[in-house]
Amino acid sequence: MSSKSTNARFLNNTTALMTHHLALGLWMCFQACVSVAAAEATNWPHWRGPHRNDVVEESSGWKDGCWMDEKPVWEAEVGEGSTSPLVVGGRLFVVGWEGGADHVRCLEAKTGKPLWNVAYKCPRYGRYATGDENVYGGPTSAPEYDPDTGYLYTLSCDGDLNCWDAGAGGKKVWSVNLHQRFHVGQRPASKLENDDLRDYGYTSAPYVDGNWVMVEAGSEEGSVMALDKRTGEPRWASEYRGPAGHTGGLVPITVEGVPALAVLTLHDLVVLRLDRGHEGKTVATYPWKTAWANNVLTPAVQGDSVLISSWHTHKSICKLQITFQGAKRVWEQPFASFVGSPVIDGDRIYMANERLLCLDWDTGKLAWAGGVFGYGGACLVTGDKKVIVWSNLGKLTLVASARESPSAYKQIARLQRVVESDQAWPRPVLADRRLYCKDRKGKLKCLTVAGST
Repeated sequence: MSSKSTNARFLNNTTALMTHHLALGLWMCFQACVSVAAAEATNWPHWRGPHRNDVVEESSGWKDGCWMDEKPVWEAEVGEGSTSPLVVGGRLFVVGWEGGADHVRCLEAKTGKPLWNVAYKCPRYGRYATGDENVYGGPTSAPEYDPDTGYLYTLSCDGDLNCWDAGAGGKKVWSVNLHQRFHVGQRPASKLENDDLRDYGYTSAPYVDGNWVMVEAGSEEGSVMALDKRTGEPRWASEYRGPAGHTGGLVPITVEGVPALAVLTLHDLVVLRLDRGHEGKTVATYPWKTAWANNVLTPAVQGDSVLISSWHTHKSICKLQITFQGAKRVWEQPFASFVGSPVIDGDRIYMANERLLCLDWDTGKLAWAGGVFGYGGACLVTGDKKVIVWSNLGKLTLVASARESPSAYKQIARLQRVVESDQAWPRPVLADRRLYCKDRKGKLKCLTVAGST
């Protein structure tokens, strides 16, 4: 072969190799751009957010001394209820009660434009509800979204577990009433502190894992029931049986490498297995009863440890380590919240009640406290390590986390009277550079963080 042919082949191979590397580089750049866009357009698909813990990668939006405009970019009336909204793929899902029916609404998250609305007949209170009707009404359970099917799951106060096809205008896929299907009666009185009977109906969000949708039914067949997420057919029941609590939902936990769920029932913290062949088997229980059935705070999990807390009876927060030998109390401290669940961020715990409390994860001791929030506050921790506090006084407050202010409460900004109601039980939702605030009467407002469009 001539040297001229050899050189030509060399040049052709070199050109092809350069073209390949250029194409690969452009593809990697494209993928990086897609990843950045996906990271920026975050979702809130579950109760307590993407990680089910009120900790998000989203920035608070605090920049150059500016936070949010108190004037909402849009607002809507979505019906009575203490349920919080979800945000998925540019759509907002929310449930509210009006005119004798629960309404499941899908809105455009950016503008509030209605996309679809489905309704079904439902009472304002559950069939066995009793006590405190002046401070709640309508649905309390947050919806649950399944990205695998595009289905949205909702639970009414009266036990209607519904599956909707969110991509088909909210078409109903299946429906089961927990009272009727699993023979659930009224919650019993706790018999503590001479309390009166309290039953607030169903409050816990459904939970999707694999092919199941799980719900805290509170049945004598099983406190937690797992149903086929596509058909609604029962698949298994928890070994633990007994009345459901009044918390916001089930919480995932890993125990010695085994996937499990933590749930605070009416009487106990229960941890149950999810691994194949052991579904629903009890790992550990820990007694935790409150007067007036007010064990309302969703447990918080980090590693193999669980935090439980109640304002009523206990007025404390307790850290438990979970193993297959049971639940071991690590510490208990005299701090509690009324409705806002503990939020764990690294080695600190935050709870918003009359003040924002910052506790040490290892000991539970108070690091600092401050602010004035009333007794119905809740909080979330942002990606830029700020704490957003939403209180039942209708206020939004931005606070420096312990990573920025380790020894003292430091308020950064405050918005007064975002909503007019004094009962802002629903939790705030931060997704795709927008903060959504709702009160129990159904007023929903969308605020944008600084620099958003």
